[in-house]
Amino acid sequence: MSARILVINPNSSATVTDDIARALEGFRFEGGPTIDCLTLAEGPPGIETQRHVDEVVAPLCRMIECQRADAFVIACFSDPGLHAAREATGAPVFGIAQCGILAALARGERFGIVAILETSIARHRRYVASLGLSARMAGERAIGLGVTALAQEDTVADRMTQAAEQLRDEDGADVIVLGCAGMARYRAPLESHLGCPVIDPSQAAVGMALAMLG
Repeated sequence: MSARILVINPNSSATVTDDIARALEGFRFEGGPTIDCLTLAEGPPGIETQRHVDEVVAPLCRMIECQRADAFVIACFSDPGLHAAREATGAPVFGIAQCGILAALARGERFGIVAILETSIARHRRYVASLGLSARMAGERAIGLGVTALAQEDTVADRMTQAAEQLRDEDGADVIVLGCAGMARYRAPLESHLGCPVIDPSQAAVGMALAMLG
């Protein structure tokens, strides 16, 4: 049986899960691990508050306990339940925020985060501080749209471009991290426009899982 990487979207938006799956297409290769993406039906449409983060921990851990996988990826930038999930399985569990930030540190000196909402910023800053990396964070800018609005391509692309330019030009970021799993479709054109690395955290986490599986 081939190795399996299971990527779990902890919100209930199938559109976000589909975007994640498309972003990971280049990581699938003949003879390599199977990469499956699942949606947590019990989750909210978007994880946008600390309460949302806390509410999905128990159902997320139950899903992990019921699934066979050689590695798990929690595809939400708040890394909900990461430590609890690691106690629920003997397989490694990767959080996309942690992996996205680590990937950014390998590409530049100071990273900036593009968030969905202003209310996300304090939560992300707490998490970055808990990792001991506040000094390497240039800043964070929000696009003012929730998870369910990320399919509005023209609006989202314009706002992400503006936020990323501010992070680069005003805050001094030389690497941009996308602060939501639902932003995957915008990574490549944003990187081309900015001329600096743009990290999709789901891709970063799956890349680390692949490296771990050898």
